[in-house]
Amino acid sequence: MHRSNHQLMNIAVVGTGYVGLVTGTCFAETGNHVICVDIDANKVQMMKDGKVPIYEPHLDVLFERNIRQGRLSFTTDLKSAIDGAQIIFLALPTPPGEDGSADLKYVLGVADDLGKIITDYKVIVDKSTVPVGTAEKVHAAVAKHAKVEFDIVSNPEFLREGFAVDDFLKPDRVVVGTSSARAQKVMEDLYKPFVRQGNPIIFMDERSAELTKYAANAFLATKITFMNEIANFCEKVGADVDKVRIGMGTDTRIGKRFLFPGIGYGGSCFPKDVQALAKSGKDAGYNFEIIQSVMDVNERQKVTLSDKILNHYGDVKGKHFAMWGLAFKPDTDDIREAPALYMIEALVNAGATVTAFDPEAMANVKKVMGDKLSFAKDEYEALKGADALIIATEWALFRTPDFDRVGSALKEKVIFDGRNLYDLDEMQNLGFQYVSVGRQAVNVPATVKA
Repeated sequence: MHRSNHQLMNIAVVGTGYVGLVTGTCFAETGNHVICVDIDANKVQMMKDGKVPIYEPHLDVLFERNIRQGRLSFTTDLKSAIDGAQIIFLALPTPPGEDGSADLKYVLGVADDLGKIITDYKVIVDKSTVPVGTAEKVHAAVAKHAKVEFDIVSNPEFLREGFAVDDFLKPDRVVVGTSSARAQKVMEDLYKPFVRQGNPIIFMDERSAELTKYAANAFLATKITFMNEIANFCEKVGADVDKVRIGMGTDTRIGKRFLFPGIGYGGSCFPKDVQALAKSGKDAGYNFEIIQSVMDVNERQKVTLSDKILNHYGDVKGKHFAMWGLAFKPDTDDIREAPALYMIEALVNAGATVTAFDPEAMANVKKVMGDKLSFAKDEYEALKGADALIIATEWALFRTPDFDRVGSALKEKVIFDGRNLYDLDEMQNLGFQYVSVGRQAVNVPATVKA
């Protein structure tokens, strides 16, 4: 093998969900040979044809290039994928079980298979978000049948949907949990090209690495939720949460990120990871009081805007609403735990109808909600004949709309904004009734104020 400073590696990635695809594609981009494995034959065929099954900015370009240059390939056959691989990444789903704990059946199932088929030393890496103690379970599952040496490493991902490619190629830090010097060397060689600017590869024990991921996500979810509570209080006392946020966020100990109030966090990570951490706490005989509060407040926050809408009208039977945004956040088509869906549910149950527009997430919503709502081809078409506009996701294209078009398309000039996109003075001058989060309602007659 040609040896340069960075040694080319053969890598297998098991699971081609969000994390697996980004991981596999980005490792190929730095010159490694990557085979991605998935049990879904249709999906594998689709990827072989060069189609990316998820929406993530910039992923398609790297994906197509690395397939074309022969560094990225796909298979349904686990054995052929891992035969030549030095490193095997497990990027499998860990869905919440009935009790909120992360379900390890996919991870342990593959670990069991690996033990039967590995014929030389492998580094097996948990990339999925897994509870503390999983590395030991995976080790035991592989060891049951394995005749050769292997190491299990915990290497959690810190990818933000919408920025995942950038986050992978230029990480703030790489966290590697291993107690094996041999595995540590392999991981160090693998990640060297990603930390040329001097960002750290932090080595630690497996349990600490597993917990780092949960602790980081739970802290960010707490930051958002804290601001949501401050926002709810601002409404009661007549303060403006956006001013408070700026005043707080400029304190470097607090930092300005993740202080945006709104209609709760969603997505595939925060709800699941916060819940799993609380459950791990219970299992270990520790009660996470802050985490429990974060979950409770977030549940309520998801419907604060629909509550405001119901209060505003008293009765929404027969009312028709336009909704901008469905994804749990902009620049993704992910609708898992998206606040928009909770709002639609609440409004439809109260007898209203909804027409929505989202640049990427409409197909996914159609799959899960069917004809509970209708969909528009663009943001202005969604407004036709609507009593009010609801903003659920802060896509860039919603930030500077043509307010004349918005005003003339709506029956009344009413906007319920769950993401605080617009300036209160501007809305006042444009004559919109404007209800947002943690700020005073504008042009709303006192009689309808909640």
